[in-house]
Amino acid sequence: MKVFHIDFYGHRKIFFTISLSLIAIGIIFNFIFGTQLDIQFKGGAQLKYSYSGTVDAQNVTDAVKSSTKRSDVSVTVNKNVKSADGSSAANNVTIAFTGTQNITVAQQKTIAADLNKVYPDAGFKFVSSDSIDPSMGQAFFAKCICAILLAFLFLILYVAVRFKNIGGMPAATMAIAALLHDVLMVYFVFIIFRIPLDNNFIAVVLTILGYSLNDTIVIYDRIRENRKLMGVKASYSELLNLSLNQCFSRTVYTSVTTFIAITVVFIVGQMYHLTSITSFSLPMMVGVVSGCYSTECIAGPLYVMWENHKMKKLALADGGVQAAEKLHAAPAVKAVARPADDAGKNRQGKKQTRAQRKKK
Repeated sequence: MKVFHIDFYGHRKIFFTISLSLIAIGIIFNFIFGTQLDIQFKGGAQLKYSYSGTVDAQNVTDAVKSSTKRSDVSVTVNKNVKSADGSSAANNVTIAFTGTQNITVAQQKTIAADLNKVYPDAGFKFVSSDSIDPSMGQAFFAKCICAILLAFLFLILYVAVRFKNIGGMPAATMAIAALLHDVLMVYFVFIIFRIPLDNNFIAVVLTILGYSLNDTIVIYDRIRENRKLMGVKASYSELLNLSLNQCFSRTVYTSVTTFIAITVVFIVGQMYHLTSITSFSLPMMVGVVSGCYSTECIAGPLYVMWENHKMKKLALADGGVQAAEKLHAAPAVKAVARPADDAGKNRQGKKQTRAQRKKK
């Protein structure tokens, strides 16, 4: 496998600038579009209708808003959805309403009638309805967030214990910083493409946490091995660059194959208008790329920066102690030296006086 010679640590400012720029763009889009929560987290009602032919999601949304006089409407169009036994396939339209207001049976029939007016040949028929209480949705969302936080906690403890020989907790902290970078990238995909946050968001985040950290652990493991081979005289930047270049091909090849597999899933979901598939695969594709990038360009340089900072503090502390010892030792040497010199001069003077008396 080819070994590259890329100065990852030397180009760290470029990598950090790219990441901060992407985060800034994501924050701007977040302020513009806001965060949309699916009814799974926010609560609401969901209706499903079957149809034939071709319909446009925006036209269906406008028709439902006009029929129900509500603005909190989102529409998902799925084509060629097979039944549970796989014997038949049908086209479905899923209409979601957020909030606490329920949809009555009369409103369900009115919606179907209005949709049939817009698309006379579509033959809209009511299939099913579901409702989620807002308090249950909020409780479910809170549990999902707790699951993510617990995952972060256990990952920190695992890395800190496993790599205590090369820093322990600092290494774990920088790995988690890279994971937060990946979570933000996934979150911004949901925001930019106006995908409501649902259970797919939680699934993508937990998957990326394990996937990205696996690459980081491989890098840390190589750093630990190279530290034994190169000894303590090797600088952390040299150690990092060597380790990253040794694992670069492996990391890229693994990420590319994973990305290709998820891309195929996304294309199939897009072809059949399977929103539940595309809302998982698209953020996952971005998460895989971000995980590869953060492993090579974020976690490692941050770790070396921390270790260099720690070494500078120790060097300054040692320099201060040595300076203080010299400062306290100097007066003592002078105090001892002066009496000795004066006594020597007195003895020489007495010897010269005695010699002069004997000559006389």
